[in-house]
Amino acid sequence: MKQGVNWRRNLWILLFGTFITGVAFNEIIPFMSLFIIQLGHFTHNQLSILSGIVYAASFFVVAFTAPFWGAFADRHGRKRMILQTSLGSAVVIALMAFVTNVDQFIFLRFLQGVFDGVIPNSIALVATETPKKHVEWALSVLSIGYVGGMLIGPIIGGYLVAIFSIRLTFIITGLLLFAFFGLSALAVKENFTPPKNSKKMHFSIHVFRRFPKPRFIMWMLITTISIQICINLIFPIITLFVKQLMHNQGPISQVAGIISALPGIAMVMTSTPMGKYGENHGTGKVLMLGFWIGIIFYFPQGFATGVWMLGLFRFLNGISNAALFPAIQTLLAKNTPQQSTGMAFSLNQSAQAIGAVIGATFGGLISNLLGYRGVFFCAGIILIINLILLKLFVPELKKE
Repeated sequence: MKQGVNWRRNLWILLFGTFITGVAFNEIIPFMSLFIIQLGHFTHNQLSILSGIVYAASFFVVAFTAPFWGAFADRHGRKRMILQTSLGSAVVIALMAFVTNVDQFIFLRFLQGVFDGVIPNSIALVATETPKKHVEWALSVLSIGYVGGMLIGPIIGGYLVAIFSIRLTFIITGLLLFAFFGLSALAVKENFTPPKNSKKMHFSIHVFRRFPKPRFIMWMLITTISIQICINLIFPIITLFVKQLMHNQGPISQVAGIISALPGIAMVMTSTPMGKYGENHGTGKVLMLGFWIGIIFYFPQGFATGVWMLGLFRFLNGISNAALFPAIQTLLAKNTPQQSTGMAFSLNQSAQAIGAVIGATFGGLISNLLGYRGVFFCAGIILIINLILLKLFVPELKKE
């Protein structure tokens, strides 16, 4: 253990924070349109367009701002970035409770994206402060937080709104993030020494030159984008597909919520065993295993004849996420010098945001062309293509 750093305490506090952050970004999905309706009178087409803008706004901003925050973290420390962005996120989300028109809501969603630095800097801090022999396990545990929060966020948001109200849900989320800010300020520790050339370190188009294996890092980012595309292709159509399978009868929204949460539940259950498997057999094998599980279980979802069948394969699909996300994070940590880990994980966050925007945008378009079932087939094909490209162009994975 590094002197003065309780890496396990860091891990559990940051697990809580990344989970709340993941929830905060995705909890608006069930009530987004309902809240927009409260803010004005809009036609059906206007409502659809505004809902898409509200959902994508924060991710769009993240894609551009994350690398700059990463460069800042490498100069000034990951804990400082965690504190700044968690406090900023807490204030912005709480302010959403007081908006009076949709323009204010969109502006705050953009601002939420500006302050989205909790997750990549938490990953970077855990990666640098955890003993090397425990890094893979620690990152697997941490992935439960941020990915679980993203996948289960819509369910939590739906239940909070049902129990309280939309505006009170924003306040509760803001308070939870503020609690995380306080915990991090008091209990999270980091051994950080500013690099001697800190004044020269900044984000530029030549950012990949700071990595010993720039081509390998780029392939990991491409892989992150493709995985996020697959996940977010499903989001726009999952409720409509459930409605179709249930023949427009019964508690459709509740069933759709449960099915949406199943991949996250599976990930929470299997991330730790996947991390242990990676420690014993190699991170590259975990990554390949994740691809094969995803490919095998995406396609059957497109053939589902009932919600039980769909739910089963959605759950099994979540095991793929439990392997893929931590494996990518671990490979980035292993192949990045410590003074550049903030940039590496911030670039990965940008890749996640790009994939989320692309997936959410094209999910509806693909369903119009190929039907709801075609979306699952497209997700499986994307993973197949990505796997083939990694096999052909990233021989380093065999050594991992």
